[in-house]
Amino acid sequence: MPGTWEVRLSGSGGQGLILAGIILAEAAIIDGQNVVQTQSYGPAARGGASKAEVIISPDEIDYPKVERPDVFLGLNQESVLKYMGDCKERAVAIVDSGLVAHIPPGKARVYALPITETARKEVGRELVANVVALGALAALSGMVNREAVATALLRRVPKGTEEMNRKALELGFGLADQALAGAQVHQN
Repeated sequence: MPGTWEVRLSGSGGQGLILAGIILAEAAIIDGQNVVQTQSYGPAARGGASKAEVIISPDEIDYPKVERPDVFLGLNQESVLKYMGDCKERAVAIVDSGLVAHIPPGKARVYALPITETARKEVGRELVANVVALGALAALSGMVNREAVATALLRRVPKGTEEMNRKALELGFGLADQALAGAQVHQN
């Protein structure tokens, strides 16, 4: 495990990845880490490629941009092709198995998980796929503890959606636990 984590969350505008990045950053702060969080949108806020980047470190952070991710999340094919290529060797890469058909060659450990499908089938709302993904990312990487992620999530979600979001987060933790216990890893 690195002392400093460089994380890139990517997908389509509207998938909630900016919010997921903010929640991850807040969870790291709860864990007592230093954090920098940045974001960028494609040409259209909804539908265009977007990414959120988070750097988490016990030390002072000198440079605010992710150069080579230790952890990558790609929720659509375009973002995987555009943003996954510069992952570090042995990085943890998580892709949505229902939306990503082609994984480019590289040295990342790729977990293809049914993120959007799980949100749709188990929660009844694709809207919380970002929270399912956040749970999987936190559990697969171990960069922040699960309780900190849950606390940060519940501070950020709209009133009245807490239980739905808590369930989505737990489902993400469960997908990660299943992947770690089984062989859902694609070694690039």
